Amino acid sequence: MSDEDLKKRKEEWLSKVRKEGKLNRNPTEDHSTGLKTLQNNIRRKILSILLESPMSLEDLQNEMELNKMEAKFHIGMLENALYVEKEERNGIIVYFPSPRAEAYMENVKSGGHE
Repeated sequence: MSDEDLKKRKEEWLSKVRKEGKLNRNPTEDHSTGLKTLQNNIRRKILSILLESPMSLEDLQNEMELNKMEAKFHIGMLENALYVEKEERNGIIVYFPSPRAEAYMENVKSGGHE
């Protein structure tokens, strides 16, 4: 994907989450939520996995060896912090990284902190 395509995707995503009322937090609160969310190794690992391929909650549970409650908790935190999105595909809810998550993971890789 070109830089221009990535920029367009990010702008479309920002517009969508604003319309959905998900960016109504103040910037300090939003930043704090993001930091708290990504301080957890499990959630960072989930993002890495989802960057490879979108997955259902059940697939994530199996991949991460989590019980259903743990998987729901972690994916819920990522979703609340706008790092993960979900959509229904063939009757199954599938989770995938948002542009925010993709940018975070790219920054981590380029900074050598992975």
